[in-house]
Amino acid sequence: MAWGILLAAALLELVWALALKQADGFSRLWPSVIGITVAAASFALLTIALGSLPMGTAYAVWVGIGTVGVALTGIVALGESAALPRLGFLALIVIGVIGLKALES
Repeated sequence: MAWGILLAAALLELVWALALKQADGFSRLWPSVIGITVAAASFALLTIALGSLPMGTAYAVWVGIGTVGVALTGIVALGESAALPRLGFLALIVIGVIGLKALES
């Protein structure tokens, strides 16, 4: 259950990061409101997951999934660089997240 909550928290990072990108330095109201609200929800879910998971593992997984998700969304939706080294380092983050999950099972 805690891993599912942690995954949901990490996926919400995608939403708030994209919303804050669209907020353009908090100059646009609704993307700003969405970004801040979803960030708070993401933090709340992380806090719940921390009740059952080790802090270092939970935080690393939360950040890792969020980072990879935001980077891939940037590549697919915003035309950011898909250079092979960048993709390789993102793959290393994924491998780390999988390894941390495997250690906790």
